[in-house]
Amino acid sequence: MWVYEKKLQYPVKVDMNKPNPRLAKQLISQYGGPDGELAASLRYLTQRWTMPTKNTQAVVTDIGTEEMAHLEIIGTLVYKLMKNATKEQIVAAGYDAFVDHGKAVFYVDAVGNPWTAAYIQAKDDPIADLTEDMAAEQKARATYNHLLDLTDDPGVADALRFLREREIVHFQRFGEALVQVQENYACKKVFSSNAQNAQY
Repeated sequence: MWVYEKKLQYPVKVDMNKPNPRLAKQLISQYGGPDGELAASLRYLTQRWTMPTKNTQAVVTDIGTEEMAHLEIIGTLVYKLMKNATKEQIVAAGYDAFVDHGKAVFYVDAVGNPWTAAYIQAKDDPIADLTEDMAAEQKARATYNHLLDLTDDPGVADALRFLREREIVHFQRFGEALVQVQENYACKKVFSSNAQNAQY
């Protein structure tokens, strides 16, 4: 089903002569944190099975797939910021995940909590799922705003601005999908001969 193009969706330009494990520690929350790209991708790809129309199935599949590309961008940022960091810089930054993972990119949040499936949800209720998806995109946008406030690296900021804009687009697409689902259910209520098929 998927075709993998072997390049990043958006280029990551980081000066690898200026490692920054503190920023890497903050960014990794978008890799394995509760509002990060992995949680978003898995949430949407799981919800697609119970979307009521082909269009809404396509929306959550498309966005879930794109979130995988964003995961790759965040992982690349973290890797480049950590690659040439000294042990002294890592200790000074409080990058405690180093103890268990070294400089590897790993699914943890900014304080080292491991990723958990509790971060994702699927309710078999498209209105509930799409509403949650819209909230997830707003939380991710807010996280990118916070990260932008914490960096003065122009390459990192450029990638983060791209990712933040995609969250806004995703929020809008989920909003459109929610309207379609509500209209679909309204038609079922009006035109269905079986009242039990009517849903809200």
